[in-house]
Amino acid sequence: MTVLGRMALLFIVVPLVELILLVRLGQVFGLWPTLGLVVFTGLTGAAMARAEGLRVLFRFQSELAAGRLPGQALLDGISVLIGGAFLLTPGILTDLAGFALLLPFTRHWIQRRVRRRLERGLEEGAIRVVTMGPGGFGWSGGFAGMGGGERPFDPPLDPTKDIVVEPKDG
Repeated sequence: MTVLGRMALLFIVVPLVELILLVRLGQVFGLWPTLGLVVFTGLTGAAMARAEGLRVLFRFQSELAAGRLPGQALLDGISVLIGGAFLLTPGILTDLAGFALLLPFTRHWIQRRVRRRLERGLEEGAIRVVTMGPGGFGWSGGFAGMGGGERPFDPPLDPTKDIVVEPKDG
């Protein structure tokens, strides 16, 4: 699916389906119970996002204090942030996705799936990582098999032409 197709799905189709679901719920259960459900999930989600976000923040700080990179804590923080945003958005599908991103066992399952998909995309070349570095825009680094000079737009560093910063003795 193209990027434009994904954007259409995200900003047109999902809200439309959410609206249809909310209207159907209103027809079955009535206006006030449906509005109550929307407000309840919003408030519950905000409280859960705050509690889970604080837990993730404390884990992030303890990882840093122990001298370790807080990789999983960063993933959890991003997931909680996205889950909280989904829960504040009125709708049934976004609430389900939001709660799934807030609960640790479903959050980690989703993270594993996303990680595998990203790794597969990197291996297949469907995802290209472009960073800034010593060789200028387009220099690749940090990923196995993507060092400088392996692709036409990634020339190897030439110390006679490129700026090389070396530490001072002292």
